[in-house]
Amino acid sequence: MTIITSNPEPTTAIARKSKKLLPLSIAAAIGAHISLLAMPVNAQSILEEVVVTAQKREQSIQDVPVSVTAFDSNVLEKTGILDITELQKVSPNTTLQTSRGTNSTLTAFIRGVGQEDPLWGFEPGVGLYVDDIYFARPQAGVLDVYDVERIEVLRGPQGTLYGKNTIGGAVKYVTKRLTGDPEFSVSSTIGSYDQRDIVIAGQLPLIDDRVIVGASLASLKRDGFGEFLLNGDENYNKDILAGRVSVEITPSETVLIRVAADFTDDDSNAKGGSRLTPSLLVPDEPIPSSVYDSFADLDTDNNVESSGASVTVEWDVSDSVTLKSITGYREGETQTNIDFDNTSFASLHVPAEYDDDQFTQEFQINYDTDRLHLVGGLYYYDGTASGAFDVLLGAFDNPDLFGDGSNVVGNFDAITAGSVDTTSYAAYTHLTYDVSDNLSVTLGARYTVDQKDATVYNATLFADGRSERLGGADLFILGINTDYSNDDTWNEFSPRLSVDYHFNDNILGYVSYSHGFKSGGFDMRGNARLNPDTVNGYDPEIVDTYEVGVKSEFFDGRLRVNAAAYYTDYDDLQTTVQSATSSGDTFVSEVVNAGKARVNGGELEVTAQIYGGLSLIGSAGYTNAEFTEVITEGPDGPVDVSDFWEFSFTPEWTTYLALNYFHDLDTSGTLSLNLGTSYRSATRIFPQVESLVDQKGYNLWDASIVWNSNDDHWSVGLHGKNLSDEEYRVGGYNFIGLGLENSIIGYYGNPRTVSLNVNYRL
Repeated sequence: MTIITSNPEPTTAIARKSKKLLPLSIAAAIGAHISLLAMPVNAQSILEEVVVTAQKREQSIQDVPVSVTAFDSNVLEKTGILDITELQKVSPNTTLQTSRGTNSTLTAFIRGVGQEDPLWGFEPGVGLYVDDIYFARPQAGVLDVYDVERIEVLRGPQGTLYGKNTIGGAVKYVTKRLTGDPEFSVSSTIGSYDQRDIVIAGQLPLIDDRVIVGASLASLKRDGFGEFLLNGDENYNKDILAGRVSVEITPSETVLIRVAADFTDDDSNAKGGSRLTPSLLVPDEPIPSSVYDSFADLDTDNNVESSGASVTVEWDVSDSVTLKSITGYREGETQTNIDFDNTSFASLHVPAEYDDDQFTQEFQINYDTDRLHLVGGLYYYDGTASGAFDVLLGAFDNPDLFGDGSNVVGNFDAITAGSVDTTSYAAYTHLTYDVSDNLSVTLGARYTVDQKDATVYNATLFADGRSERLGGADLFILGINTDYSNDDTWNEFSPRLSVDYHFNDNILGYVSYSHGFKSGGFDMRGNARLNPDTVNGYDPEIVDTYEVGVKSEFFDGRLRVNAAAYYTDYDDLQTTVQSATSSGDTFVSEVVNAGKARVNGGELEVTAQIYGGLSLIGSAGYTNAEFTEVITEGPDGPVDVSDFWEFSFTPEWTTYLALNYFHDLDTSGTLSLNLGTSYRSATRIFPQVESLVDQKGYNLWDASIVWNSNDDHWSVGLHGKNLSDEEYRVGGYNFIGLGLENSIIGYYGNPRTVSLNVNYRL
């Protein structure tokens, strides 16, 4: 995939350091879909070359035998992309969405592989990285786009270089590097629903340019798309304060030290859902006319905090050897509320809290000669994920609960709490040898040891408001369903083999095999009374993927075509199955390794410069994912129900098409126009059952007009998103009979919005 920028030279620090590379071909075209707007086009123009670090070394994106999409800062700015979920429109076979009932928790799937349940202790299938630091939890994973250099979306297993939990792929968020030049910028955006964003960023060299300090601060606010009808609070609003600071120190010409820190504080309201069926308990309460309105009666208080720090040391031992140390620490805390029935009836309230912290250390060696390119390293991860939530069924008056005549008012509650400590060790190597000027062979291997210690607690009780764990008081424990501690260790060898061949300077073909695994674990919702096997945990997921691809360029760089086809064997899929108990007092969760599956599909990306400043960009992704074996217990013994299961968050088709026009206004600057449409076919939300929350196929239309001054100090952009005001679900709940109520709830993507951005750079 390609990035196209408006600069005549590569914009990244990596690009400035890179040697002359081969002309760019199509595989890079994907990320560039909407980026041609940013570049002057004429009969002799050639799309810009892009350098990425998908294989943890600097390479032209054209030379990487991996399906990778890259978006640079110019593309992100000129199309008005606000957060990483918008990248799913352009990247084939990719789902990046906000999770149900949340504002900043990420649901990520690539080629059918991901994480459908964001509960603490569960692992993602798509790895998220911020400046090479693994982002272990999906909470706060909906990263806002500001002060960013580029974003890379790597499709397919990345287990050799990136380790466990990247069996679907990886998303790399790379923040802006420091150049050593004094810089200052202010970006302000106003828009629909009283959007009011401001981002301030800058950098300054100190001490003879050997120390460079950079910082950015972002305030991102927007009123709600709807409201909580009972109290008038905003629903689907945004209230985020975030910032970064970094210091780069060069004590010598061969040593670079980078210290960075960041924080995000999300005070957006808890999100209310839209009922898809009338309430059984409040039958006279209508379904709101807007899907963004809700009759939910739970408090809307919500806060998500995430912060981290890192230290990276690079030492160029020689022209061919570089040593690197990457040390990172992250922590997060979430306080939230979810109303599962979304009615005025005081039941099915779920207050929840999450806490997590992680420490990572990676030592890396990069050895680079004319024919041999080696990346190897040691990796260590130590993290804790914990949390608790109540399922409050409503307030009840109990005049003689304790048999002493006292009057007690409280809630029947199912409290779930627990934690998982994870320690992971890995050693890896990734070697590419250029057999000839045209033929290269890559061998990769990683060995991982993953250890987990878990505690899980679940009880049914009568509480004063909430449980004691969540700020109330436990009045009477009716029964303990789960109370255990257990541990397990998994070892996995993850190899990779690829062969790529340059048929000529403009056509590269490759074939590859990759193996990866997603860690096993323990179900934090597990009910050992009803499902005794939950104490044994569940096994890792395993994938083996075979891929063939071509990257090509024709007509003197005016047409680029990228194509890839893949086949994946998928074993022991981890799937969360939840159902209400026969009494309706709570729900039973079971994480099952759902047998076997196979996924095959393809991706096609085309970029064409039609005439002058007019260009066309298109992409298509096809995923054929099917379960081949899902064994469950039936009335007469084990039964294979694979014919009834479908992959979640995996549309069969994803497409993108855009027309771009660039016009030089001479002394008045430049003007860029973009009109694009994206399509996603029907999507199942829960794999084991077809339900009302499933989403039918839909189209989104976006448009942008951006003016830039000739001196590049000023830019003004007008951006329209979802111009046809399409209603589309990105998640939901489907509980039948929980608390004597059918709780079938949908959560939706953004409606039509228009924004105006003004950016000044000093």
